[in-house]
Amino acid sequence: MEFWSELGLFAAKTGLIVFAFATLIILGALLAAKAKQKPELEVDHLNEKYKHTQILLKGMTSTKEALKSEKKQKKKKKENVLSRPKLFVLDFKGDMKASAVDQFRDEITSLLLIATPQDRVAVRVESPGGVVHGYGLAASQMLRVRERGIPLTACVDKVAASGGYLMACTANQILSAPFGIIGSIGVIAQVPNFNRILKKNDVDYKEYTAGEFKRTVSIFGPITEKGEEKFLEQLEQTHTLFKKFVGQNRPQLQLETVATGEYWFGTDAQALGLVDEIRTSDDFILSHLDSHQILHLKIIKKQPLREKLSGILGQALQNGLQKVWQELDSRRLI
Repeated sequence: MEFWSELGLFAAKTGLIVFAFATLIILGALLAAKAKQKPELEVDHLNEKYKHTQILLKGMTSTKEALKSEKKQKKKKKENVLSRPKLFVLDFKGDMKASAVDQFRDEITSLLLIATPQDRVAVRVESPGGVVHGYGLAASQMLRVRERGIPLTACVDKVAASGGYLMACTANQILSAPFGIIGSIGVIAQVPNFNRILKKNDVDYKEYTAGEFKRTVSIFGPITEKGEEKFLEQLEQTHTLFKKFVGQNRPQLQLETVATGEYWFGTDAQALGLVDEIRTSDDFILSHLDSHQILHLKIIKKQPLREKLSGILGQALQNGLQKVWQELDSRRLI
């Protein structure tokens, strides 16, 4: 009797699992036709954030008399923050693919809709570099700000190397933390070649191209002297373009000294002219607290509803399965 009772319980739970799967499939089909939600612009008023923190700390550390006196002074000097010029703060956290560039271009476009030359823009750049075309586009987005006559500051708290420095050099002013990694004005390409392994195992590899240099160096094909020469020539051309771009934006640099592919820490980078001031982004932003309306802009890509539901149902399903197997295991142990 107990056996049939357990069997019935197991069948009921299995039915629930199947039902959950069916529900998930149906919801996915219904929601698949809906368009993805558009990214939204999130604006964080940093003045309010810092002032709130300031009030909280003063309330905990000051006397009542001192707080009353400060309130009276503030009433006399009352000023509408909205009347101040704006400091727009953006973040760019880069990877090898420069995958943040699409979000960054939308953020730049958004601020340019209202920014004037009386305002300022600060970009906190953090990147070790990556693909040329991605970082070239990111640098071009920063140039859009500078070309509008809006003062642009690049803040490097950790690293702006290679493509990261390609972006930073477009700014009117570059700030770096003392141990920020700066420079790496060079080009690198790493291409593994498996041709000898294929030959050793009697595997033929054929690659068909139209155009003498359509493929200069191949992963699986033999590397020819002529192809390798052309590949190196293309690297040098890219490096020349990189140096030219840096030189146009920071003409005070001695390119023969700084464009060797080396990197430097902040203090040494300042001595070479790669950065203008040793200062963290936090200190720079805080220094504008009483003079600017500080706005942190960020494009948020909201998760589509079908993905949210799929995640919720998937988690519920996983939890349900886990409980069933745990119960079955416990019954076996008993």
